[in-house]
Amino acid sequence: MDRILYTAMSGAQQGLQKQAVVTNNLANATTTGFRAQLYAARAVPVNGEAATPSRVSTVASTPGSDFTRGPINTTGQPLDVAIAGDGWIAVQAEDGTEAYTRRGELQVNSNGVLEIAGRPVIGDGGPIIVPLESQVSIGNDGTLSAIGAGEGPDAIADIGRIKLVDPELQPLLRGDDGLFRPPENDEGLVTPLPRDETLTLVSGSLEGSNVSPIEAMVAMIKVARHFEMQMSVISTADENDQRANSILSLQG
Repeated sequence: MDRILYTAMSGAQQGLQKQAVVTNNLANATTTGFRAQLYAARAVPVNGEAATPSRVSTVASTPGSDFTRGPINTTGQPLDVAIAGDGWIAVQAEDGTEAYTRRGELQVNSNGVLEIAGRPVIGDGGPIIVPLESQVSIGNDGTLSAIGAGEGPDAIADIGRIKLVDPELQPLLRGDDGLFRPPENDEGLVTPLPRDETLTLVSGSLEGSNVSPIEAMVAMIKVARHFEMQMSVISTADENDQRANSILSLQG
């Protein structure tokens, strides 16, 4: 079989993977605080006994995520917050470790735990607990204040402070759960980031996704055409092989 089949097949395979990334971005074009995934592929020489300079394969080279800020939209909801800067909100992942998100849709569950998309929000001493049926307000520095049910304004009290972090030049890696974490250190451990006292929140607002639906649609069309081109190459190579076999059969 012609080696061009393997070359085109690798290109088609990477095209399908890029299509999955573009589709996921488009599906999250309206997800609060979503960061678009980036995908790239590069050509590499085909190794082996029959390798030639004209034969190349394609491998994935994923650069990570697009950390461009999304638009901030005013909602007027007291538990909606947006980060005014490049910071992140610390939450507790399913395995109990600390992870980070830009989503600001805060909610209080039936146990009084402050959550974002089902993940407990981390404060100074762990997950933040909110008194049930209390009226909560959030300051620009992430401090939460609450007034108990049936109490007056004089009874307001601080109940915790949201941990805000800034990775600065340290890259964050997206996990399968959609949360971001710092890379592992030399010992294979992920060290939580320290609180950044300079970060502030915008109450009553949410940061939108940084995915452009138009650009995502254009990318999807481009990837689809690229895949069709690779499949056309495979089809042409197969036709050439069949013709070569017919000629050899006639000569035999």
